Amino acid sequence: MPKPLVRAGGGLAALRYSFRKAGNAGGLFKLYRRLRSRNACKTCAVGMGGQKGGMVNEAGHFPEICKKSIQASAADMQAAIPERFFQDHSIVELERWSSMELEEVGRLAFPVGAAEGDTHYRRLSWDDALDHLSVSLSNTSPDGTFFYASGRSSNEAAFLMQTLARAYGTANIHNCSFYCHQASGVVLSRMLGSGTATVTLDDLDHADLAIVAGANPASNHPRLIVKLTQLRKRGGKVIVINPLKELGLVRFRVPSQVKSMLFGSDVSDLYLQPHVGSDVALFKALLKGVLEHDATDRVFLANHVEGWDEVEADAQAADWGELIQLCGVGRSEIEAAVEAMVNAKRGLALWAMGLTHHKNGCDNIQALGNLAAARGWIGKQGSGLMPIRGHSNIQGVGSVGFSPAVKQVLAEKMELAYGIPSAKGLDTYGSMEAALAGKIQVAVMLGGNLWGSGPDLEWATRAMQAIETTAYITTKLNQGHLHGRGKRTLLLPVLARDEERQSTTQESMFNFVRLSEGGQDGPAGEAKSEVELVCALAARLLPQGPFPFEKMTSHAAVRKVIAAVVPGYAAIGEIDSEGEEFQVAGRTFHEPRFNTESGKLRLAVPPTGAFEVAEDQFRLMTLRSEGQFNTVVYEEEDLYRGNLRRDVVMINRWDGERLGLGEFDPVTVESTAGKMTVVVAFADLPPGNAAMYYPEANLLVPRNIDPESGTPAFKSIAVRIVK
Repeated sequence: MPKPLVRAGGGLAALRYSFRKAGNAGGLFKLYRRLRSRNACKTCAVGMGGQKGGMVNEAGHFPEICKKSIQASAADMQAAIPERFFQDHSIVELERWSSMELEEVGRLAFPVGAAEGDTHYRRLSWDDALDHLSVSLSNTSPDGTFFYASGRSSNEAAFLMQTLARAYGTANIHNCSFYCHQASGVVLSRMLGSGTATVTLDDLDHADLAIVAGANPASNHPRLIVKLTQLRKRGGKVIVINPLKELGLVRFRVPSQVKSMLFGSDVSDLYLQPHVGSDVALFKALLKGVLEHDATDRVFLANHVEGWDEVEADAQAADWGELIQLCGVGRSEIEAAVEAMVNAKRGLALWAMGLTHHKNGCDNIQALGNLAAARGWIGKQGSGLMPIRGHSNIQGVGSVGFSPAVKQVLAEKMELAYGIPSAKGLDTYGSMEAALAGKIQVAVMLGGNLWGSGPDLEWATRAMQAIETTAYITTKLNQGHLHGRGKRTLLLPVLARDEERQSTTQESMFNFVRLSEGGQDGPAGEAKSEVELVCALAARLLPQGPFPFEKMTSHAAVRKVIAAVVPGYAAIGEIDSEGEEFQVAGRTFHEPRFNTESGKLRLAVPPTGAFEVAEDQFRLMTLRSEGQFNTVVYEEEDLYRGNLRRDVVMINRWDGERLGLGEFDPVTVESTAGKMTVVVAFADLPPGNAAMYYPEANLLVPRNIDPESGTPAFKSIAVRIVK
């Protein structure tokens, strides 16, 4: 088994890395000044910064910082890519470059483009680039286009871009959550009438127990680990549910706490390792245990919940032997977890893509929600449901309408005020299918790497390259700009949020909206504000109409419109004059009154079936390393798992011996979508299960889609491992 390069998450290794990155960014003081500027963090959706200052959370605590923040800021502080770079490196050559190699090239500082048959990207003027894009859209039926956004954009730019798309005539508008947390939004909306976390950051300080399922915050949301260690210090319990034993979920050195830094902190009390894709069976087993202890909150269930009787009957009828066989977790471990739950008055259920990235992703969320409801852990302080969202403003992008269907209130207000309709359009997967079928002529992408974040990379390549014109609004180069090129491709450079010349806003996973003032130095060159770019495109593309795009170059003016039409966002209209950041109204539930028609929580019974494979197959899940953020790879090595390279398949040592494999032996991993040659790494996960790195292993991900959320099953892949 590869030996982790550290004995705990965080610690001196994180500090050494920070100093090294500071050197790359022009010095420690320069990086510190950037991180302390009054701008929201650019990485995960835990959120920090804004008007309280960088490295400060909404509770006013300082310092709030992690390696992800440092990685993103240091990367944005790179110098501009010179024009000579595109002359010296052909598209074919750049297609062979890794994510990390492209990330380290620097900042895109002027528009570039490539037409069909071009061997190199070449520099364009802004007028030429925007004229080509507007002409391409004008000559295309709106149904033959789609608009996509990542979560790194601002609320202002996302709102304007989706407004432009709808005014133009398309509802094919979607964001990266459709390949991420869409299952969470679907189920929470059905259960609660609201699709986001039911809690605030403060609730983490009042919980007695946290269930962390299908998530690895030690690598992806490190500041959440601080909250978990504090919960345990108060006498609470943390239960981790994850097929792979993760170092940082066992032990972590919190750099801001002297004792923890010196001796380390235990993160979890119980660590359950189910088979990949068996979460419903495990959650039903835990619920069955709660019922057998007669530990349900009968008053809450009787007065504030619909559908409990059916959920209870289903759990009681479930067979213990079958549940244990399906999930692979022993009865004694389940009983220990149940005992911890029974003894906790206030509990939090936290999860990430380990639950959503399955063909039954919505069923997983429903089963976990049922379990929390049984204990009465929804609708009171210190308790609730908390999807751990990845991108810093992905929630805000959705809130302001960047999705194929918007909330009825937003739709009605936009149509009444501006005559802009809000029909339902294609989601992310649907748009890619349409592209492959030749039905998409233009795609406009506001950040992100749509190609690299999707399933079946060969399919994704064919789909993207079938599009006539692809336009990427971006800060740096990524692999999607090479493999996801249309017949004509435009790369349009924009400023990062802390470089904007006007303030912007972002929304965290806790429904907290921050104001980022921008003002930091951007790359030398011609990069535009995202809002400026959208307004320039609107001026070319759309006839003058009721929506005043010509006035929207003022970010404050955009916020006034958002305040008038977006549910829960009224306070954003005064944020410029008062500087007061706010909690989105109507989403936090500290009382058992929900946004459903009846005001009650709605439960449902999910099917128990687990992900099954043939005897000679493994259950494969894709995952990220400690040295990456989403599809962006900053470091090839994985500090916490001990892997020095990314082309590995992690399996149990027993499986390796059974197949006659040793550590680092080359093997071929085959699925119905593709095959990869990698090396073996032994890891602590149940026999019959395997793990590989995303996005490279997306080559193996079949197009198995959750029918409710439209999310591909990135974490339940049947594979064979061949010597």
